[in-house]
Amino acid sequence: MKPQELRELSKDELDRRMNDLKQELFGLRFQVAVNKLKNVSRIREVRKEIARLLTIAHEKSFEVPYV
Repeated sequence: MKPQELRELSKDELDRRMNDLKQELFGLRFQVAVNKLKNVSRIREVRKEIARLLTIAHEKSFEVPYV
């Protein structure tokens, strides 16, 4: 997903997406350990997506509503 699309998600949706990505990353690391993973670049993509989610979650925690 693009960062702009992620910014439109609610906190619950971000948390759900984060959990899904962490589970996927665990599965990918497991596949590497047993030598079954063909596309190792997917690990890097998932890690970057997790970093994007964390950045956007951090931004949302500092949002100040307009008065």
